[in-house]
Amino acid sequence: MSTKDKLISHVMKEEPVGSRSKVTVVGVGMVGMASAISVLLKDLCDELALVDVMEEKLKGEVMDLQHGSLFLKTHKIVADKDYSVTANSKVVVVTAGARQQEGESRLNLVQRNVNIFKFIIPNIVKYSPNCIIMVVSNPVDILTYVAWKLSGFPRHRVIGSGTNLDSARFRHLMGEKLNIHPSSCHGWIVGEHGDSSVPVWSGVNVAGVSLQGLNPKMGVEGDSENWKAVHKQVVDGAYEVIRLKGYTSWAIGMSVADLVESIIKNLHKVHPVSTLVQGMHGVKDEVFMSIPCVLGNSGLTDVIHMTLKAEEEKQLVTSAETLWGVQKELTL
Repeated sequence: MSTKDKLISHVMKEEPVGSRSKVTVVGVGMVGMASAISVLLKDLCDELALVDVMEEKLKGEVMDLQHGSLFLKTHKIVADKDYSVTANSKVVVVTAGARQQEGESRLNLVQRNVNIFKFIIPNIVKYSPNCIIMVVSNPVDILTYVAWKLSGFPRHRVIGSGTNLDSARFRHLMGEKLNIHPSSCHGWIVGEHGDSSVPVWSGVNVAGVSLQGLNPKMGVEGDSENWKAVHKQVVDGAYEVIRLKGYTSWAIGMSVADLVESIIKNLHKVHPVSTLVQGMHGVKDEVFMSIPCVLGNSGLTDVIHMTLKAEEEKQLVTSAETLWGVQKELTL
């Protein structure tokens, strides 16, 4: 009789229930691991699975996380290059793909990553046919469309991390300017996660007080306070971080965990995430872009109809055309 047998007697006759809130992260690069640690530290899942094609790196990362099990409340942390390890996931976060080089636009990455997705997405679907796929890899709007097409999932179960991070960056900078915590600074960046994102100046407020009401020039040329520069800093933010440290990781990881939390805990919180916007705000093409969406345990259940000024709507349509221009050239 082993020590374990002397110590423990098993009383349950049935098969164990298994995980109820399993999260998978595909890709253990900087963004994948920042997402994984953020999900773990927020106690969002009862099982975390990691997948990557680089076996040694994968094994090292999972061991490193497992060594911290004592300090976590996630009992099961597993990893394998075989997708069977991801079976029955509630949410699958896709961060795999080629990384943006210094000075490279997100749109430039596209065909390289489409080819990677042709392998990843069918494998996710095979083992977790009822999961919610969250795409983080760039260019996120186009790759969310690609994941939707390749998965055959309904649109409410394929979500792109979109401008959730851009809006967080905006609210941080707004908070710096006003010396107020970002959670009390309300402002939405919509459209493409990238160079053509659209700041909704008409909705920027603190405690329901419209800042554009106080400063009608906000967001346009000739504003003495130059708020337009805040949006420029949002757009340039990632490029600057990449220039300085080589990649971005922490903020996007926390942004992913924020979205995973709303899904797993069925919060019905509104987030700017990438979804099919065809037929909304004058967008004609089958493109994914960020607009405010309600997230819960069924995925993306509702979208919010923003009241946009004509200029903002025009920018959104331009953003959509930029994406469609790249998208229609893809071979899926």
